[in-house]
Amino acid sequence: MTPFKAVAVRCGGQGAILHLLLVAWWGLMAGAPAAAADLSAERINTAEFNGKPPPADEVSPLGVRLQVLLARAHFSPGEIDGKFGENAKKALRAYAEAERLSTADRVTREIWQKLRSDDRPVLTTYDVTEKDVAGPFLPKLPTRMEDMKDLHGLDYANPREQLAERFHMSEQLLAALNPHQPFDRAGTRLVVADVADEGAGAAQADRVEVDKIRQTVKVFDASNHLTDFFPATVGSEDKPSPTGTLKVTSIDRNPNYRYNPKYHFKGVHANSPFTIRPGPNNPVGTVWIQLPGEGYGIHGTPDPGKVSKAQSHGCVRLTNWDAERLASEVKKGTPVAFVDGAS
Repeated sequence: MTPFKAVAVRCGGQGAILHLLLVAWWGLMAGAPAAAADLSAERINTAEFNGKPPPADEVSPLGVRLQVLLARAHFSPGEIDGKFGENAKKALRAYAEAERLSTADRVTREIWQKLRSDDRPVLTTYDVTEKDVAGPFLPKLPTRMEDMKDLHGLDYANPREQLAERFHMSEQLLAALNPHQPFDRAGTRLVVADVADEGAGAAQADRVEVDKIRQTVKVFDASNHLTDFFPATVGSEDKPSPTGTLKVTSIDRNPNYRYNPKYHFKGVHANSPFTIRPGPNNPVGTVWIQLPGEGYGIHGTPDPGKVSKAQSHGCVRLTNWDAERLASEVKKGTPVAFVDGAS
């Protein structure tokens, strides 16, 4: 009752208290955000599509299950947050196209039946280890790029961020699935997304297609079959990505980031080049796939929740885990085609 008492003091009067109680009750009954019980592992693992799409602006059991099933099928929704947002819709459309099903940015019974043929639980448990909590961690990441150059590494801020990224989840969803659980204590048992597929691993890419309009990356094998899909951030109006077909020149895992003043990035005022050391919160994340031309590449990001939602500096930005998967599929010489819409 403490929250009501605090609010009532500000509003004043018994009438205000009664009003607030009625509003709170109505909110709970009329569809306020899901309570922790609604996100139980059992409810998520058994969530079914009944003709109504999962909500785009709040976490739902069906939203979690749908995103994990898409990720397992190699159609990444980006960060798994339990919401049927734009990245999940992009992945769903690509999946339908690959399966030759009727395509739309919505769930259909036909698409759902195909996806749920993988009937394994989409959640599993994980026991936090001593290594998980040992660090090193970087609790406060500098906001200015110039201030990052003196750090020994761009590590995770804390164990929760590290664990969320390991299981391709948003920190908010990880916390919602594990209320009141300490993420910094070895031995803690957590409920996490089970994104492991049953395949033999990453396929060899014959070509990669970067869609600058849809903000997506597609991977095709030698038979022209779509084997992987990723939402992406592709360039910006000020610094657009390249046009035409380029070829991968090198792959650098756990890269340093080298800033050149001639890039003229907004908000960076350095007059001389500098280097930022590796780490998952490095400006290019945990992997860099070099393309011809200085400063052009496909890479990871320290902000997985912003992929496809914020501009880049001319490069192609993926979540760290998607960039790592792509790096395992391409090699020096793999063609990367930049297109302006559906191919």
